[in-house]
Amino acid sequence: MKIGFTGLDLPEGKIKYKDEYLRALAEKDNPKKITPYFMELIKDEFAKTESILVSKGQILDVLIYDLEKFEARLERTDYESEKILAKKCLQYLENETPLCDASFTNEELTILQTISPYSLKPVLEVEETEDLDNLFKQIFEKADKMFFYTSGPTESHAWLMEKGSSILTCAGKIHSDLARGFIRGDVVTFEEYLSCHNFNDCKSKGKARIVERDYVVQPNEVIEIRFNV
Repeated sequence: MKIGFTGLDLPEGKIKYKDEYLRALAEKDNPKKITPYFMELIKDEFAKTESILVSKGQILDVLIYDLEKFEARLERTDYESEKILAKKCLQYLENETPLCDASFTNEELTILQTISPYSLKPVLEVEETEDLDNLFKQIFEKADKMFFYTSGPTESHAWLMEKGSSILTCAGKIHSDLARGFIRGDVVTFEEYLSCHNFNDCKSKGKARIVERDYVVQPNEVIEIRFNV
């Protein structure tokens, strides 16, 4: 995830997320490889980022770009529906409300996605003194993201996904072949996984569940994919 930030004293570049769940999995399985999740922090750049962190009280440093964009849109467009939407957005922005926290219809969101205002992305106001990993947790929550995991003697791996993702989508995140040849998935809660010797032990004790492709993966679940290509 690329995270833009402004008004905060944060390091730039790729930052490893200190994931307590992944650490526990690695301590348990002692894998040959550990693959944590890395964020990329980009200062004062919002166009190419997926979410935005801004110092408390400085939200206008982000919203000013959208204010200018919708004021210009209001002057240029000949479509009444776009004028109404631009006025609606300007009202939120003038009240210092980022558009990600505003209420829009699906039709309005479709139009907004073509306009690409910065504050339609998840925007989070934070205190300067907050811990970096706590900031990451907050932005994951704001962006409606979650982690799921794969783990064993070969590798323990953290995967960031949208909440509500199916196990088929998660399989494709791991590798396209797993989605293409998907047969079934095996899932176990993080806590149950730690209580067993390995994934096969989870299965033999009835801790793991066999699920179909439309199963919605829950935060922090450990999964295995049965596939045939």
